[in-house]
Amino acid sequence: MAYKLSTTLAGHSSDVRAIVSPSPTLVVSASRDHTAVVWRRPDDKSPFTPSATYKASERYVNAVAFLDPTPQAPQGYVVTGSQDAIINVYALGSGSGDPIYVLLGHSSNVCSLATTPSGAIISGSWDQTARVWKNFQYEFELKGHSASVLAVLALSDDQFLTASADKTIKLWHHHKEIRTFAGHTDAVRGLALIPDIGFASCSNDTEIRVWTPEGDTVYTLTGHTSFVYSLAVLPNGDIVSGGEDRTVRVWRDGECFQTIVQPAISVWTVTACPNGDIISGASDFNVRIFSPAEERWAPEADLKAYEDHVASYAVPSQTSGMVDASTLPGEEALNTPGTKEGQNKLVKSPAGRVDVYTWTGGTWMKVGEMTDAVGSTTKKMYRGREWDYVFEVDVKEGAPKLKLPYNANENHYVAAQRFLNDNDLPPAYLDQVAKFIEQQTGGISLPASNEFVDPYTGASRYQASAATQPTRGASAPASDPFTGASRYQAPSNNVANSHPQGNFGDPFTGASRYTPTAQQTPVTPQAAPQATPQASTSSTKVLPVISTLPFRQCNVAAMRTKTLQINETLKSEITTSVVSISKSELQAFERTFAFLQTASTSTSNSRTQILGLRWVDVDVVLQVLSRWPESQHFPLIDLLRLITYFCPSPSNAPPNYQVQILDTLLEACSWEDWVGLPEDQIHVKSWETNILLALRALTNCFQIDGQNALFSELSKTRYNTLNKNQRLALATLLFNFSCVAKAADVGSQARPIHLNLVTKVLQEETTDSETAYRALVALGNRVYGNQRPDKSLWSVVEPMPARFNEDRVKVLTAEIKQLLKV
Repeated sequence: MAYKLSTTLAGHSSDVRAIVSPSPTLVVSASRDHTAVVWRRPDDKSPFTPSATYKASERYVNAVAFLDPTPQAPQGYVVTGSQDAIINVYALGSGSGDPIYVLLGHSSNVCSLATTPSGAIISGSWDQTARVWKNFQYEFELKGHSASVLAVLALSDDQFLTASADKTIKLWHHHKEIRTFAGHTDAVRGLALIPDIGFASCSNDTEIRVWTPEGDTVYTLTGHTSFVYSLAVLPNGDIVSGGEDRTVRVWRDGECFQTIVQPAISVWTVTACPNGDIISGASDFNVRIFSPAEERWAPEADLKAYEDHVASYAVPSQTSGMVDASTLPGEEALNTPGTKEGQNKLVKSPAGRVDVYTWTGGTWMKVGEMTDAVGSTTKKMYRGREWDYVFEVDVKEGAPKLKLPYNANENHYVAAQRFLNDNDLPPAYLDQVAKFIEQQTGGISLPASNEFVDPYTGASRYQASAATQPTRGASAPASDPFTGASRYQAPSNNVANSHPQGNFGDPFTGASRYTPTAQQTPVTPQAAPQATPQASTSSTKVLPVISTLPFRQCNVAAMRTKTLQINETLKSEITTSVVSISKSELQAFERTFAFLQTASTSTSNSRTQILGLRWVDVDVVLQVLSRWPESQHFPLIDLLRLITYFCPSPSNAPPNYQVQILDTLLEACSWEDWVGLPEDQIHVKSWETNILLALRALTNCFQIDGQNALFSELSKTRYNTLNKNQRLALATLLFNFSCVAKAADVGSQARPIHLNLVTKVLQEETTDSETAYRALVALGNRVYGNQRPDKSLWSVVEPMPARFNEDRVKVLTAEIKQLLKV
């Protein structure tokens, strides 16, 4: 009998990545929402309810397994693997949410787990190894793959299978490699034991292969149209699979017996329940159970609602190319039976819409409605503008529907934020509205322009916004490796200083150079201070300066384009596809870009009304940055620069979140390695760029804590190896610290290191007056108010006017001389 929906278990708040069901009354699901949930029911005809939720990690929980009961745990153990490289073991029914064992050893994401009846655990990781654990202790390592180990399978207590992104499967006896199975043409994602035959594997190449233990392929199952993520074997010997094509497929005697379409983009995991039911976990956050037993089917009304949900799912026209509805058959085509299970057919509805049907269980089932093709000439007018879509949104019963305009090349979250602002709706609706747009459009987006070329990747260059785009003069200095331009020029309405030495463009205010005004007043973190030329009078007092200078200039749209472009490149490569941004992570990125777009274009008066970022979204950026290749770090490092400026305190952030940001920035630019490189290797283009952007981001971090650890790292800086842009960023960082160092609780251990760095800049900077001047202000701030100033500092300050013949330098030097009492 065909499978039909039995029940939906809704409780997770992100993708469900792994499921195990050791009995018909117990299901355990693991999710990217950092939890594993235990679902129980008294018998297989009663509904499931959550009986325990384990906060298994601060990061994604990607794997789960079950261990049989012992006297210590009469109900068995739940084992979880997560992105933080930790394996946690929980005793079911103990009433405690804490693990009783924590298994440490992997150095990257633990993405797969398996167990044996005797209690052994085998784990697979992105660190390219699998590990075997016995009695909750590390036993040995399986090392031989050249890429992430994505799936593991225990054949016995001493024989194991591992599947990898290197496209191979390996058989191990204890820690010794016995055989390598080659045949898949892409990453191998799942394994399942087939009694009396061997085992099955599934892959990103869309195929399922059945193997003998000797390495022969028995047969290949084809039918999935995208990545196949997971496999299981049912009690009757049927194979069940789930993948990126929205389907769960049941295979019998080498053929696809049934296709179960789900209202989700990714079916991440499938497992077989001992009673023959199929359990799946998907990207729509739900666990679903499908049963062949009619007595366990959902009520007829629920089945109809589920079918309607699947049928209303928007399918982007790109999946079938540019479709001309006028050439399609009408619904009479559904009278002709399909030729195979899972066959798709496009049909023109009486309303002119293109509907998508799948042949399953001997009938045509509607599984979606194709959205308008990108570039369609059918535009809709709203408020005097043409839009690709104008949706009607019902936000309140009895109230008129609201219009939601959207263009196919827009960020969903930007359009959602505009809709909320236009209709004075609560910001809590942001995710819901963005998801509505995505569902209605099928995730359509238009490609960005490739007009510019990145100076070191050859791809589209990441440009500054048009309003601040630099111009290149005949005598321009070396190009900025981040923008590709020589320097930022002052807007035409800015007053230029008369001194030719000072025409260096301030890279974040747009003014010609930084000169603090007299009688400085504090500014809010959101307001960017503007440089103001200062009169050359010895009576003008500069110190103290208390307004920090953040790097806040941005072009969010270009940053988003570059990030997505790099991600597509990573996805297209076999060896890097596993580190690309997932669909659920992409939603977090889109929320972040939407927030930054709104925050960066809002006035200082309205900015306080903008909904801030959530830590869960910032954490996604940190996670992706930690796993992307080093040469591709630069847009994400720069994204953190804007996050630390526009949202220094994300909601629901953990106590140590500020240290996490600082650590991630230093790790992303490989600071420890860079400061130790020989000088002939230190000017690698991508490395220079990452260091520059990290320094700019760290400059904005003076709205958060963590300066002691930061300055401990900065103390290793070799100033003579920095280029001009890096020196200016470092000087600005030192200047910002001097503005906040008056507070007693700020960077007490960092203060002496800071002063040493400031003096180093002043002693070694001989060419750029802007860098020297900011360091000079930093020194002046440190001296100001000190009742017992260190007069030896005068030897550092005294040469500055001769080295940089500018009035601002002379004025400041004279003021510092008075403060030092020399």
